[in-house]
Formats: sequence, structure tokens, C-alpha cells
Amino acid sequence: MKKFLSLAVVLAISLALVLRTGAFAGNVFCKNTGAGKKIALTFDDGPHPIYTPRILEILERYGVKATFFVIGKNVENYPEAAEALLESECEIGNHTYTHKNMAKMSDEELVDEIVKTERALSGLSDRELSLIRPPEGSCGVPLERVTLSKGYDIILWNIDTKDWAHTPSDKIADNVLSDVRGGDIILMHDYISGGSPTCDALEKMIPALIEQGYEFVTVSELIGDE
Repeated sequence: MKKFLSLAVVLAISLALVLRTGAFAGNVFCKNTGAGKKIALTFDDGPHPIYTPRILEILERYGVKATFFVIGKNVENYPEAAEALLESECEIGNHTYTHKNMAKMSDEELVDEIVKTERALSGLSDRELSLIRPPEGSCGVPLERVTLSKGYDIILWNIDTKDWAHTPSDKIADNVLSDVRGGDIILMHDYISGGSPTCDALEKMIPALIEQGYEFVTVSELIGDE
């Protein structure tokens, strides 16, 4: 009986920790249910020479901060867009150098993807990175181990806008407004080939979310408010 009670207590504590932090493991986050009405907008795959500046203009107009997970090769290909990100009040995270599946990489390959992206940004700024988002959200124990050793938190999401699938902007906005809750991490993209609905969706989403009392914060601010 005592053993059964001990196991129940351990399970209850573990469940409470996951619900409080949104973490699957020690450094993996998809939301923070304890953040009140704070939410985090995130943008993957950039920077892009057209969409990144447009998104930054929209965010600045509404006084909104966000977190951009950049690809190292795109930083090198579009340094002006990367510099615009660095000059903004937004946060920058690591989205690997080549955007390959990190769940299939060795420890050495994982470190290489992370470090090359850091180097790409170091030519423009001395800002240090502490957040990483694995492409397509694919991760596992090796990535958790490597990122812990390098001082990174792994950031996933719990609302996928599917802007990457060219979902119409009205539908993106409607889906976000119906699903959003305090502490959510919202996935969007500032690099989409073949045209992007993201900017138009932001113009619809942001004022409506502000009117509903939501506060936009960076991911670091969201997960740090536990």
C-alpha cells in the first residue's frame, strides 16, 4: 500500500510539472499554462528579404514583440533582413543551419547545425542565442542532451497556423482567435515559397487579440514567467 501511494504521489508531481511549464522534458516547451493572458508569436525559416521586413513593420505598428527562429543559410544569404531582425525589439532563436531533420542526426551533426547558425549571426551581432526550434518539431533524447550542454531551451508550439500550407489569411485568423488561450506559443513563418498569407493574417489577428486582452511577449518572457 505504501509503495502504491508513493508512486501515485510521484505521478501527480510529474503531471503538475508538465501542466505548469508546458515542458515534455527538462528543456522542452510548447506553452506555459501559468502565463496568464500572455502569448508568444513565433516565426520560422527566415530571414526573407521581403516578408521579414513586412512582418517587422506590422509588429512595430502594433507594439508587438515576437520570436524569430532563423536558418543559418538564410542569414548568410539575406544579411540585410537579418540585420533588420537584430535591430528590432524581437527575439532571435536558432532554427539550424540547413533545416534538416534533427531527430536523425548524430551528436556531432547536431552541434554542427547549431554552431554554424551561431557563426552566421556572429558576423552581424554579438547577441547570444538560447532558444532552438528543431525543423518540423522533430527532436529526441540526443537533441535534448546536446542542447542542455549548450544552454539552449527547445521551443515547440501548441498552435500551428498552417500558413506554410498557404491557408487563406481569414481562416488563419479565425482559427487562432477561436483556439488561443493564455500561455500559447503560435507557429508562423516569415519564409514561405510561392506567396505567403502570413502578413495579411497578422493584420487581422493582432488587433483582435489585443482587443481580447492578450499581451504579446517573447518566448523567453513566456516560459520564464512560471
